[in-house]
Amino acid sequence: MPLAVVLILLVIGSLVFHILSPWFFTELASNWSMVDVTMNITFYVTGFVFVTVNLFLAYCVIKFRHKKGARAAYEPENKRLELWLTGITAAGVALMLTPGLFVWGKFVDVPADAHIVEAVGQQWHWTFRYPGRDGKMGEVDAERITMENPFGMDPEDPNGQDDILVYSPEVHIPVDRPVKFQLRSKDVLHDFAVAEFRVKMDLVPGMNTFMWLTPTRIDRFDLLCEELCGIGHHTMRGAVVVEDQADFDTWLAKQPTFRELNAKPAGNATVGAAQYAVCAACHGSEGEGNATMNGPKLAGQGDWYLKRQIMSYKNGLRGAHEDDVIGRAMVGMVATLANEAAVDNVVAHIGTLPDNEIAATIDGDVGHGKKLYAVCAYCHGGDGMGRQALNAPRIAGSSDWYLARQLQYFRDGVRGTHPQDFYGFQMGLMGQSLRDEQSVNDIIAYINTL
Repeated sequence: MPLAVVLILLVIGSLVFHILSPWFFTELASNWSMVDVTMNITFYVTGFVFVTVNLFLAYCVIKFRHKKGARAAYEPENKRLELWLTGITAAGVALMLTPGLFVWGKFVDVPADAHIVEAVGQQWHWTFRYPGRDGKMGEVDAERITMENPFGMDPEDPNGQDDILVYSPEVHIPVDRPVKFQLRSKDVLHDFAVAEFRVKMDLVPGMNTFMWLTPTRIDRFDLLCEELCGIGHHTMRGAVVVEDQADFDTWLAKQPTFRELNAKPAGNATVGAAQYAVCAACHGSEGEGNATMNGPKLAGQGDWYLKRQIMSYKNGLRGAHEDDVIGRAMVGMVATLANEAAVDNVVAHIGTLPDNEIAATIDGDVGHGKKLYAVCAYCHGGDGMGRQALNAPRIAGSSDWYLARQLQYFRDGVRGTHPQDFYGFQMGLMGQSLRDEQSVNDIIAYINTL
């Protein structure tokens, strides 16, 4: 009897929880209401089976419970019962699977007027490509992928010259217009998923997959990778911004084409030397850093990372938090660099500065720090020299007091909380693995040995 009561309470509790639960689907923001209908049918069928089986089991426990002097009846088979169970099971399975066939039939039937966007996944970030005015995508090949050509574009293909390249995890699409996402992976399995859109699809190395939808609501949606793609899988975030056609056209017009990126002149180190004079007051004339002025070492750092951080200050991604007093001061300093060309010039000059060794200022348990660094090594490298492909800067030979401060900022949410600072957000999540200040000191002490 106690078992029967438990089974009945289990059924009642499950039904109440399902009906009253605040956790359910996010608000639909696309044309794929068919997916919700299909999911609901699955819920109803499996829910009916769950309730029926458990109540039947409770009935059997009560009906056929042990009674003194009673003997169990032996019935090896019952063809009538077997036919009923087989028929009901087949009907239930068909009821669950058939609607999915209609959804899939629509899923593979992309509207002829769909806007095309290519989404490229790699550990652990997203990039995007749009066709130019000719409406044609240029040829790409994984063998052509380099740091200078991250999309693997064919420089000889005329169709690709006007392709619009977005090297950022944020993609924009127009509302109320069909959009086809062409999906490509550079390394391992990924999955392109926005919960509000209801549709998702895997990115498979060596294959081109796709999905399509018509966004129905203007908003900013979280883009997730829902395929386990490595240790940074949970940090592989992006955003899909749905906006009206006019705003979308304005945003798209500001993005560079493949031709424009190739024609862009390199920074002028000579001109940058004069512009660096303002920076030298804190960072040192040779980029060696100055702890008294809160200026970290710059010499030896990757030019791509230096430019990204300077532009992050200029665009409000860094230095906006009220507790980041030093970062807010940097916002004023980078304002002296009038445009992106000036930033390129300063970065080019920093690249000519000597990468001299600097003294360590932080002590800790190197052995413990080495164990903690095993996670960091996936992105920053075992030698701490950084990996541009993973958006991880060099940390070996850097100002250790600065590294410690930034790790603390990431842990406390002072840095990496801006909605467009995707790489800072990644570090914020990874930084949570350092439980306390001692752990920070230990890992910095180990980095000082690299």
